[in-house]
Amino acid sequence: MVLVAHGSRDPRAAAATEALACAVRRVRPDWEVRATYLDHAGPRPLDVLAALPGRRAVVVPLLLTKAYHGRVDLPAVLSAAAGLPVSVTLAPVLGPAPAVIEGLVRRLPADRLDAVVLAAAGTRDAAARATVERAADALSARLSVPCAVSYASAAPPLPGAVVDLLRASGARRIGVAAYFLAPGRLYDLAARSALEAGAVAVAEPLTDAPEIARLVAARVDESLSGLLAAA
Repeated sequence: MVLVAHGSRDPRAAAATEALACAVRRVRPDWEVRATYLDHAGPRPLDVLAALPGRRAVVVPLLLTKAYHGRVDLPAVLSAAAGLPVSVTLAPVLGPAPAVIEGLVRRLPADRLDAVVLAAAGTRDAAARATVERAADALSARLSVPCAVSYASAAPPLPGAVVDLLRASGARRIGVAAYFLAPGRLYDLAARSALEAGAVAVAEPLTDAPEIARLVAARVDESLSGLLAAA
């Protein structure tokens, strides 16, 4: 299994990805699990795939939406891997599966909230933003409180602006759920914006939440089952 994260100059991001890889190994100790990065950190996916001659690999995108990296970067990796002596299958992105919602609930550090802001990194891709909206709707239903989407970049509104709107509507205990797999600059920006506006709690990124580790394993199982069905 080759996990593919975006990559970041922030060392916390790589540490979070490695923690998730370790969590997946605990779920499926019979699998070889490698963490790779599209940018900044190493190793790169192609380098790892090239070191697996004659073997089968499932590439799992550590992405919560199918934005640019899911639509462009990862298909480019698979296209380049076509010339390698390894059989490569691409699994779907992780979000917004029910397991992600349960991971978000696990990470929320406060109870008795009367509203939640779902903070995501942000994208200009309308279809990707729609998946974040669906995640917010599912989280709202799961917690039985209003849940509104915010973004740290690329699209409005910022988390602080959403906290302001929820406070104006009467909410007082507003928590922030982090639609992030790893910490980094955008997560920090989202957290700071929300706290300065009066949020009572900001969740940590999903990182190695048990629900996410099991979801990664399930994505691999689904991909392998699809291969067997097509054979």
